[in-house]
Amino acid sequence: MSDKIFKIYESIVLRRPLMTILAMILLIIGVGYFAKDFHLDASADSLLLENDQDLKYFRTINDRYGSNEFLIISYTPGSDLYAPETLADLQKLRSSLLNVERVDSVFCILDAPLIDSPRMSLSDLSNGIRTLESPDIDTDLARKEFLHSSLYKDLLVSADEKTTALQVNFKQDETYDRLLKERNQLREKRLEAPLTAAEEERLDQVSAEFDRYSKKLTDAEAVDIATIRAIMAEHQGEAELFLGGLPMIVTDMIDFIRHDLASFGLGVLVFLVSMLLLIFRRPRWIVLPMLCCFSAVVFMFGFLGLIGWKVTVVSSNFTSLLLIITLSLCVHLVVRYNELHEELPGADHATMVQEMIRSKAVPSIYTALTTIVAFISLLTSDIRPVIDFGWMMAIGISFSLVLSFALFPAGLMLYKNPVRFAPRYDVTGKITRTCAHWVENRGPATLLIFVALAMISVVGITRLTVENRFIDYFKSTTEIYRGMELIDRKLGGTTPLDIIVDADPDFFTARKEEAAFEDDDTFADDFADAFGEQEAEAGLSGSSYWYSSYQIPTLKKIHDYLDGLPETGKVLSMATTFDLMQQLNGDEPLDNLSLAVIHKKLPESIEKALFRPYMSDDGNQVRFSLRVIDSEPSLHRDALLKQIRSDLTEKIGLKPEQVHLTGMFVLYNNVLQSLFS
Repeated sequence: MSDKIFKIYESIVLRRPLMTILAMILLIIGVGYFAKDFHLDASADSLLLENDQDLKYFRTINDRYGSNEFLIISYTPGSDLYAPETLADLQKLRSSLLNVERVDSVFCILDAPLIDSPRMSLSDLSNGIRTLESPDIDTDLARKEFLHSSLYKDLLVSADEKTTALQVNFKQDETYDRLLKERNQLREKRLEAPLTAAEEERLDQVSAEFDRYSKKLTDAEAVDIATIRAIMAEHQGEAELFLGGLPMIVTDMIDFIRHDLASFGLGVLVFLVSMLLLIFRRPRWIVLPMLCCFSAVVFMFGFLGLIGWKVTVVSSNFTSLLLIITLSLCVHLVVRYNELHEELPGADHATMVQEMIRSKAVPSIYTALTTIVAFISLLTSDIRPVIDFGWMMAIGISFSLVLSFALFPAGLMLYKNPVRFAPRYDVTGKITRTCAHWVENRGPATLLIFVALAMISVVGITRLTVENRFIDYFKSTTEIYRGMELIDRKLGGTTPLDIIVDADPDFFTARKEEAAFEDDDTFADDFADAFGEQEAEAGLSGSSYWYSSYQIPTLKKIHDYLDGLPETGKVLSMATTFDLMQQLNGDEPLDNLSLAVIHKKLPESIEKALFRPYMSDDGNQVRFSLRVIDSEPSLHRDALLKQIRSDLTEKIGLKPEQVHLTGMFVLYNNVLQSLFS
């Protein structure tokens, strides 16, 4: 440290310790006050790539096909699943769940339409939908239908008929959707061109409003999930129940983060105090370092609340890291002070503090800067929580450096007499002396060992993979793990993946040419009238690409291919819908006329369940909704996505521009690939 800078430092900190301590206390209290606004976040948005085009497409598809939040409750009764007492308990459970304020509906085996128990015809549908609660239902036939139906098997009822699922759907929150949509639209617009001053102001306003409302909604969801768990507990005597679904994972993750912040921080604190007591054995060498550590953590909590940064699962260990880094800076000063007892015999306390700061300033600054650079490298990520983690650690380490050279020496100056410590067991000294002796006397052997280690490291780097099963993030005793494992194993998988297939581009070209021919042909009116009558009679099947008898084989081929992959669980699509429609058609093959008739006569509830989630309104786009078995040991996400895309074009014969892969499975894979790079 240059003499001029050191003189300024000495006049401010070392000669006015009480003023320095007071200034630091006021700063920490002033910033720490905003710790009340500190916020935890475990939503899906917190682990998504910024500016990810797949995310933009994912939201478009969700808007088109719908995506209400829901929970899954797995229900494994002690007796037969279709026994009267089991169904009665399911009725009570469903009724209790429907009484939860934000629950919109509950779907279970009691609500599932049954068309093969016994077989219904299209005309029978006009008399109403038959379910397990219908008075004339044949339970044995219903059992067979749930077990073999392409719609219900491995979705509502497990293959062993011991477990069923209840889907608890939450009400659509229009305020949340509106704020999210407006915020995302402004963000996307900013990527294409600079926003106006008014738009920038509106983006800041709507982002702040969204964050406030999102926190309020998260708190409401936590209350709802606690209520649902209490309801489930009332039925645990009759069956074994597990809760699953994204809202539950988000709520539990926030609890885990809160617990980690407390347990990691407390655990590290106890460990550090114990080590300081064991090694230094003097109150000042324990109180002053821990005061700096505590101040650094309070400052960062307040700073994060002040600027609105959220702590996520990525950054939940920042408290323990900050404690360790702050203490390491203070320990360097303590050890140097102790060394000065031998180097400056008879020196007074103030002189030793001055020399301690003078000799350790540059090494400490260099140590802090190299650590800051390491965390700043996280800014190259595309994942917002990773970027925020880099910034918060860089800022936290900078403040720790200030504390170490302001609060620590100022506190030390309040003591009048020098105090040293004598370590009982100089273990580290023995280790370093042994290493030094080895290097001095066995230089070639040392080089050979490290060359071998470097070669092993290079080989190891080439074998790194990015795969990480989401289920492995949790202990096997947690409800998230047990619920995901059961749903994976018995109810068709957990992680959603959507395959979107557009119409062949040539189809639209042919339609345009037909329209142009009709405009130019002098006899077009007669043909147009005849064609118009046929198209009106055929309805959607006469005007769309996929809702046509000619495309049913292709849809079934795609469906069977996806269903046959070892990594996939339940697959639902228009192929499933066509199977059920063929049953309603007396098992006769479907032609365009029968497709049109069935489509027009289907009840609204059936159309909502079997058409809207899997086909666009114009019939020119279809969606294959499948769930991936996350606990599958052989799962390789990126390879699976590439395989599906390749096989649909090369084996099925679709054109590359027709095939789109989306869903949380794709977004999570993008995050993993980004972290790997």
